[in-house]
Amino acid sequence: MKTIKKFILSPPLILFLGILTMLPFHRINAQEFVEYKGIVVESGNGNPIAAAFLSVNGTNISTVTNSEGEFSLKIPVNISSATVSISNLGFQSKTYPLSFFNSNNTRIELNETLEELSEVNIFTATDAKTLVRNMFAKAGDNYLNEPVLMNSFYRESIKKGRRNVSLTEAVLKIYKRPYTATGRDEISITKARKSVDYERLDTMALKLRGGPFNTLYSDIIKYPEYLFNVEQMDEYTFNFGSPARINNRYLYVVNFEMVDKRLPWYYGELYIDAQTNALVKANYHLNVDNRTVASNMFVRKKPGGVKVYPVRVEYQVDYRETGGKWYYGYGSAELEFVVNWKRKLFNSRYTVNSEMAVTDWQVNPGDRVRRDDSFISPAVIMTDDVSGFSDEQFWGSNNIIEPEKSIQNAIEKIQKSIQ
Repeated sequence: MKTIKKFILSPPLILFLGILTMLPFHRINAQEFVEYKGIVVESGNGNPIAAAFLSVNGTNISTVTNSEGEFSLKIPVNISSATVSISNLGFQSKTYPLSFFNSNNTRIELNETLEELSEVNIFTATDAKTLVRNMFAKAGDNYLNEPVLMNSFYRESIKKGRRNVSLTEAVLKIYKRPYTATGRDEISITKARKSVDYERLDTMALKLRGGPFNTLYSDIIKYPEYLFNVEQMDEYTFNFGSPARINNRYLYVVNFEMVDKRLPWYYGELYIDAQTNALVKANYHLNVDNRTVASNMFVRKKPGGVKVYPVRVEYQVDYRETGGKWYYGYGSAELEFVVNWKRKLFNSRYTVNSEMAVTDWQVNPGDRVRRDDSFISPAVIMTDDVSGFSDEQFWGSNNIIEPEKSIQNAIEKIQKSIQ
């Protein structure tokens, strides 16, 4: 039997409370900018649209909406006549001039895509597995093949039930290798802040091992070994779902799942561009019904007399396109755990969520990365540091994912506690 190890992304790590070495977080000088805020909703019913993509045309500046459809977009003052495009899977894209946006309460309504996509003659693929093979084979043509330096925003939260008990936020630099290169991407921290309410963690702290790398490794095209690659195709079944459309592009939807279900197994959907066979988006899950094996895979250390196992594991990756080339734009990982204490009547449920959005990027002409103490390891556990929560201008000109209401409430409580 083949080992399950090759299928698993960097897993979370549950530890006792302990002393962690502090990483040096550096501030950067903020440039002048204009900030626009608002919400993206469905035109018919007003429901918020999560993970909608907003991009400033003619630049690499972008952001995404949070789960409540809210966004914050910061644009340098020297960009005054640009337009902004808004897109999301299943909706018709829209473009507005900057003059349309307000400092607050900008409302953008997107219409659902109602076209009968099955009738579009561009869909010519007849075998889903062959299409996925072509997706990997054409990676060199479809994705950025030069080193780029990406600015990104990372948020990591841990909830006990519905309450936030740990919150980490960071502005990062990602040193992205060409998609055809074997070298791994590297991450450095520009600035970060974190707070943990240990009193609500039942004397045990959940700590996410890997931090931003958990979301970065969801980049299936760069890191196929964490899900599947060409040599592993026969270990999966593939079939076509209903076609989709995003940003005026027609997409195949390929459903996949592992054949061997004796151990935790992956399943999900791939959204593949019909013209180029580029992967545009992927949603995938790990079935963790086998609690014993799943616990051994994800839990590295725990107190005696307690059982900890995952009950839900989900990943998402979105790619963006510029100049005919695609690149990693957004990744998320969400894991839900059950903690059963011996001699306790009720268990506890914790949700660990991490997401990262690329907000700007530029070609990085240097072949080698000059490392310093701001670089982090793939085994990092983000350190405890509350500095910055009392500073409303902490992020300066950096684009971030707008906090959801529950996270915003947690931030406000942190601000009050340190005033």
